[in-house]
Amino acid sequence: MAMILVDGVAVKTPSSFSWGLQDVSGNDSGRTQDTIMHKNRIAQKRQISLSWTAPTPQEAAAILQAFNPEYIRITYPDAMSGAEETRTFYVGDRSAPVKVWNIGNKRYESVAFELMER
Repeated sequence: MAMILVDGVAVKTPSSFSWGLQDVSGNDSGRTQDTIMHKNRIAQKRQISLSWTAPTPQEAAAILQAFNPEYIRITYPDAMSGAEETRTFYVGDRSAPVKVWNIGNKRYESVAFELMER
């Protein structure tokens, strides 16, 4: 099985996959005058950083198109549970700098972006 599914469809395995967990704190969180932090965690959300090294123009387009919808269901290996999970994410800013672009050899340096759990 593929490492990552986007809306149930396998995508090319990324060169780099970094899992993260963010705490979401309530509006009343913060330090009081006695310097004690009152975090008031109301949720935890996953964040995944992905990158693909040296994709062809066709591979870059396929990756970017797969992750283009406003919200996507991602199936991925979750470090917290130790199992595959499916969650809804949205995609941050995407980048695809060119590495080389000449006859017979067209490659992007990478395609990279972050996924944030909805």
